[in-house]
Amino acid sequence: MTVGVLALQGGFAEHVHALNKLGVSSIEIRRPKDLKSPMDALILPGGESTVMGRLLRELDLYRPLLDLIRQGMPVWGTCAGMILLANEVEGEKDTHFAVMPISVRRNAFGRQLGSFSCSGLFTGIGDLPMTFIRAPIIQKVNKNVQILATHDNFRVAARYDTMLVTAFHPELTNDTRVLQYFLGMANAL
Repeated sequence: MTVGVLALQGGFAEHVHALNKLGVSSIEIRRPKDLKSPMDALILPGGESTVMGRLLRELDLYRPLLDLIRQGMPVWGTCAGMILLANEVEGEKDTHFAVMPISVRRNAFGRQLGSFSCSGLFTGIGDLPMTFIRAPIIQKVNKNVQILATHDNFRVAARYDTMLVTAFHPELTNDTRVLQYFLGMANAL
């Protein structure tokens, strides 16, 4: 299995490190030519979703990645990646890929100083560490979206079809179970 990791900005290196730890090959996606390498799944990391969205378009990656996702490429969006996938961002008229039927709210736990770590239950995994950095939350969901985790009654992880989103950053911990969950999703297709 080979996983593409969007490497324009943000926490892509941590995802690549976690994949390496599990012995999974990865491709860092920076240019359209990087998409010529075969891949089985895609990770959209945390970072600045507005910057990533702009870079996706400027570097001509937006349309090819959107096409891959629409064709069923398994994709996992962490934090900013969740915002990129959401079909609605509260208080904003512009969206990015808009392929996952969820509405998200940016910085739901506050700004950078509001970042924190805790533990929480994740459906199918159990209790795991969760690191939130200016994290969004899921406000609304389509009836076919499965909520996988909550924190203080806020929805912080979900699955829809071949898409997984987490408001928290599993790649910043030593726990690889969410990554293994995602890889299991991709292998099941």
